[in-house]
Amino acid sequence: MDMKDKLLNWLNLILVADVFLVTLGFIWFAVAVAGNASGINLGLDLWHKLWIPIFNPAIGILMGGALVSGITSWVSKKLMKN
Repeated sequence: MDMKDKLLNWLNLILVADVFLVTLGFIWFAVAVAGNASGINLGLDLWHKLWIPIFNPAIGILMGGALVSGITSWVSKKLMKN
C-alpha cells in the first residue's frame, strides 16, 4: 500500500465520521425543535451555541469532500480513457 492509498483511506475515514456527525447533529436539532415546540427543553439552546464552531464547518467539510471525491473520480476516469 503506497502513500496515496493511505492518504485516501484516512480521508475516507474522516469523511465517514463527518457524515455521522452531521447526521447526529440533524437528529439532535429535529428532536430539540420538537421538544421546544412542546415546551420541553431538549438542548436547542446548546445546539445553537454549537452551530458555528462544530456543525457549520462539518457541513462544509462534507460538501467539500463530496466535490473533491467527484472531481477526482471524474479526472481518474478521463485519464484511464487516454
